[in-house]
Amino acid sequence: MAEQRRTRARPSAKTSGTRTSSARGPEQAARDACQRLEGLIGHSPEGVSAVRRTDDGWCVVVDVLEVARIPDTTSLLASYEVQLDQGGELLEYSRVRRYRRGAADE
Repeated sequence: MAEQRRTRARPSAKTSGTRTSSARGPEQAARDACQRLEGLIGHSPEGVSAVRRTDDGWCVVVDVLEVARIPDTTSLLASYEVQLDQGGELLEYSRVRRYRRGAADE
């Protein structure tokens, strides 16, 4: 019972509203990058293949389906590098790779 009280008494970062931009993690950066990129290019993200912390914020590589084809293994995907500031706002993006879904990495 005392353990439960201690757990409830300790405020979490999410519920207290005191979470600072420096406490943002890679998961939130990935979500922000996907959302910002989709708004700009109009293609839905397939996934995130890399997230790395930078001096200015985050660099996220987002994989996007650009051209759907049949069979699916011939569809064209692209990897976009998305730069976010510490608050999750878009600084820049660029397409760094375009490939067939069925193609293996070199």
